[in-house]
Amino acid sequence: MGAVVTGLRVSADKDTGVAVVTLDRPHRLNAIDLGMRDELIATWRELRFDDSVRAVVLTGAGERAFCTGLDRDAEVPQPNSPYMTDDPLLHIGPKSNDLWKPVIAAVNGMACGGAFYLLGESDFLVADPAATFFDPHTTYGMVSAYESVLMAQVMPHGEAARMALMGTAERLSAERAHAIGLVTELTSPGGAPAAAVAAAEVIAGYPPDGVQGTVRALWAAKEAAVKHGFAQAPHLVSLGNLPPDRQAELFRSRQSGFRAR
Repeated sequence: MGAVVTGLRVSADKDTGVAVVTLDRPHRLNAIDLGMRDELIATWRELRFDDSVRAVVLTGAGERAFCTGLDRDAEVPQPNSPYMTDDPLLHIGPKSNDLWKPVIAAVNGMACGGAFYLLGESDFLVADPAATFFDPHTTYGMVSAYESVLMAQVMPHGEAARMALMGTAERLSAERAHAIGLVTELTSPGGAPAAAVAAAEVIAGYPPDGVQGTVRALWAAKEAAVKHGFAQAPHLVSLGNLPPDRQAELFRSRQSGFRAR
């Protein structure tokens, strides 16, 4: 298996059983446009049927960002109703597409906002020392709903709440992310993809049925909370988000400074 598509690069090593999925829009900080959204969904669904792939590494191209969420140039029409909200990134993760092969995220640079749809459905994270995590929603007049629900499952509640509420004023450092358990391994500079592949190769060497059953069991431990939180999310977004033009105004007037912790 090997393919290069518009915003995604996928390669697989048949000998090791590891596929590497790379978000490949470094000129846009690997932000997800609607084309990449569709490619991610198609890739996870294709990997369900490829028995030669037994573990997956997910990473981002370039040094500046793993992913900065939804591309701000993406046009997502919304129904004129507080009861219906179309979230373009809701189904971009592996678990949302019924893929129960282990996915290890290798985080380099910024991971923020919509990136948490992917990180929240990864089985564990390794990170470069320069990686940072933050959630800009509140700064720009938006509710962090789906993202916060997912991150509350993989980090202490207070840390998830602080990241969501502080917006762009703070960034969680890789060191702090490692200390609180969000990141399982802090690598040498530039070493996150190789470390993730090394771990994936070990896991891919085990009998796949037991591995996939374990992935499913681990997700089962938190999926009820995720489903309950997601059920509330559309209404909270409809009620709490500023109109798009006001969001854009806040984005244009954003301050460049932030505190790393």
